[in-house]
Amino acid sequence: MTRPIALITGASRGLGKHGALALAAKGVDLIITYRSQAAEAEAVVTQARALGVQAHALALDVGESATFAAFAEEVTQLLAREWQRTHFNFLVNNAGIGIHASFEQTTEQQFDTLLNIHLKGTFFLTQALLPLLADGGRILNLSTGLTRFAMPGYAAYAAMKGGVEVLTQYLAKELGPRGIAVNVLAPGAIETDFGGGVVRDNKGVNDFLASQTALGRVGQPDDIGGAIAALLSDDCRWITAQRIEASGGMFI
Repeated sequence: MTRPIALITGASRGLGKHGALALAAKGVDLIITYRSQAAEAEAVVTQARALGVQAHALALDVGESATFAAFAEEVTQLLAREWQRTHFNFLVNNAGIGIHASFEQTTEQQFDTLLNIHLKGTFFLTQALLPLLADGGRILNLSTGLTRFAMPGYAAYAAMKGGVEVLTQYLAKELGPRGIAVNVLAPGAIETDFGGGVVRDNKGVNDFLASQTALGRVGQPDDIGGAIAALLSDDCRWITAQRIEASGGMFI
C-alpha cells in the first residue's frame, strides 16, 4: 500500500515537530521544512525514519515569498527522486513566530514580519504548492486561540491568524471540486518555546492559564501533534471549512 506524504512547514521544533512525528507514527511519509535549524530538522527526520516511514527535510523561509517557486521545484524533484511520485497528499501550514507587543507599541516592521510569515506566506506558499497537492488531499492551516479570546500584546499576531481563518474557508470553497478538504487548527496555550517559552517557563503565567482552562492545565506539544494527525486521518475526510480549537477549553 502506498503511504500518503505530508509536507509540514516549520517542523524542526515545537508543534510542527510533534505533528510530524504523530503522522509518522500513523504511517505517513514526511517532507518537513526548517528555516535555520538544520540539525534539529535532521533529528526529526531520524526519529521519523525510526518509526518506519520515509522522511526528508528542506530549507524554507515562509516569510520570503519570492523563493516559493524554487521551493516548489525542489519538492517536485524530491518527490520524483525519493518516491517516484508527482504529488503529495497533505499540506500543513505550521511555520510561524510570535511577536508580543501592545497595539500602541507595535512597529510597522513587526507588523510586516508577521504579515509576511503568517498570512502572505500561507497564501502564496499554498498557491505555489497547489499543483503538487493530490486531488482528494488535505490542507491544514495553524491558527491560534487568540482569534477567539483577546490577550494584550497579540493584536498584530492574532489579526494575521484571523486572516488565515478566513482564507481557510475560501480555500475549502475553491478547492472542493478537487476533493481537497481545508481546515484550520487553533491551539490554545502550549508549553513550547513560542513567545520566548513564557507559557512553559513562567510558573505564574502557566498557573494562571491553567486556572482558566476547563481541563485544568495548559497544553503540551503532543496534544496538538495528535490533533494534527487526527484531522488528516481518513476518519476526518468529511470535515472541511472548519475552525477546530484545541485549547483544553480556555476562557469558556
